[in-house]
Amino acid sequence: MRKWLLGGLGLLLVLCGGGVAAITWVLNRSAVNTIGKVNFDRALKIPPLAESAVDGQGRRVFELKAQAGESDLGHGATRTWGYNGSYLGPTLRAKRGEQLVVNIHNGLGEPTTVHWHGMHLPAQADGGPHRPIAAGGGMFQAAWKLDQPAATLWYHPHPSERTEAQVYRGLAGMFIVDDPATDSAQLPHEYGVDDVPVIVQDKVFDGSQLSMSDRFGSDIGVLGDELLVNGTPGPYLDVQTERVRLRLLNGSTARVYNFTLEGGRQFAMVGSDGGLLARPYMTDHLRLSVGERAEIVVELKPGEHLALRSERPLPDFDFGNRKFQGGEDSFDVLQLRAAPTLRKSPELPAALVDTPRLDPKQAAAKRDFTFSGRDINGDGMDMDRVDAVVVKNTTEVWNVENGHDTPHSFHIHDVQFQVLSIDGAAPPEPLGGWKDTLFLEPHRKFSVIARFADYADPTTAYMFHCHVLRHEDEGMMGQFVVVEKKGDKPRLQHG
Repeated sequence: MRKWLLGGLGLLLVLCGGGVAAITWVLNRSAVNTIGKVNFDRALKIPPLAESAVDGQGRRVFELKAQAGESDLGHGATRTWGYNGSYLGPTLRAKRGEQLVVNIHNGLGEPTTVHWHGMHLPAQADGGPHRPIAAGGGMFQAAWKLDQPAATLWYHPHPSERTEAQVYRGLAGMFIVDDPATDSAQLPHEYGVDDVPVIVQDKVFDGSQLSMSDRFGSDIGVLGDELLVNGTPGPYLDVQTERVRLRLLNGSTARVYNFTLEGGRQFAMVGSDGGLLARPYMTDHLRLSVGERAEIVVELKPGEHLALRSERPLPDFDFGNRKFQGGEDSFDVLQLRAAPTLRKSPELPAALVDTPRLDPKQAAAKRDFTFSGRDINGDGMDMDRVDAVVVKNTTEVWNVENGHDTPHSFHIHDVQFQVLSIDGAAPPEPLGGWKDTLFLEPHRKFSVIARFADYADPTTAYMFHCHVLRHEDEGMMGQFVVVEKKGDKPRLQHG
């Protein structure tokens, strides 16, 4: 309740200047609720698949340009940023085993980077704040071998202290990894038809322009009162098949979502951040914090209209979180419109993929991290400080605690991890797969395990941080370096 008490004290100081009215407004104001109020009058935009070419070395080459433009987000011409366009970016798609090259061009008026969220790759290609791409025409080439299971990943900027603003303006996109060995042919798989990206973001508008003004008292950044899906306001999706696979991405900068279907209908969760689950998990709700992804399969009846919603994501949290962190807010997200006649879809398989379990007994190190305020273990971000030195091809257990009242979203670069326990108990089934981002509920302890394989570079760090982007920008971030062998020392370089 710290943030609530401090806010209340601040209000009491201005009692003689209308403070009583302000307190009354804070205590009585309603949560945001757009359920039943969205017209669903625009067809959902489907991000195009990025074009690529195979070069003389057999590498698949993509071109991305960060640029400014204007977009229709439901309020006229809005100034936005995007990759290869005015808002968001194309979906990059590649197969496991391919050598990839992405040439990143910066057409913006400030430095940026591109981070490959959830990707296993060398530190120099990771796109953290150590390798900024210069404003006004700077270029960076990221190159790596794609070697991880089929999954829904994403990319976004990660510059020092400017990540929130750049993502909020529109810089983000999906990356789909294909790998038949860790996918299922029985799942819907035709991109844009029955296999659909769903990038959910909240916005505040000041007239026709995006605003980053906070809702009163928020400790986590911008909490918008309108939603966009793939940059589309009030979206609907025409569905031609009995089942549709939705690749959900919480692409917001601060908000937590609790996805449901109209009428409480169940759906199948089939994948999390790093790939498919061992089996479909039937549920009627799914909470995703900032940066998390999930793949769900929805079954439809001919001719029906069915709304995807987000309903009260923090109903059991304290008053401050419910009131000021969006915990009581609810939204209509996307309407699914089934055709009068639907094409047959395969039945969901009883089993999806095997997930080899990492053994904590084999861990080379155990580390403890406590998130509190804007610090991790009492320290804010320092680009010249290495918080952990990890030896290549070893497994580690990280114990991560949220030490205060505010929710956080924990992300580790380069690796996918497995959740071992929450407050000492086994994690629920939706957290049984590969993860790279984890919702940290207040005053709870999480234990995760990861293997840091393949890449060592003493000169460039990977990041771990809160993925609430304002928290990240304000210093809730640390860094680790992977070295070849025990005893090697990091030698950080910037630029």
